[in-house]
Amino acid sequence: MMRPAELDRIFGALADPTRRAILGRLARGEATVNTLVEPSGLSQPTVSKHLKILEQAGLVSRGRAAQTRPVRLEPAPLKAAAQWLGDYEAFWNASYDRLATYLNGEDL
Repeated sequence: MMRPAELDRIFGALADPTRRAILGRLARGEATVNTLVEPSGLSQPTVSKHLKILEQAGLVSRGRAAQTRPVRLEPAPLKAAAQWLGDYEAFWNASYDRLATYLNGEDL
């Protein structure tokens, strides 16, 4: 079970479209900061700031490869957040089923 503070960090990190774009790029494979800067049109310090937030949320990690520090996606926190959301999906599905039953006149 994920603690509320961890969920807060994950959803806070996912709230920004730039960080979601970075995660989308990293889903295709690891990349250096400079590789992430090129398509974004943002400065290197700005991208690094976004990466720091993603790293604090556990969504990315940085490795070491010679002179570079490649960034890679860490899927476990996303899976945990999706499982948390899944609990609410069950609630909504049950609500929709009750509504369908009512609309079909089965409850009348």
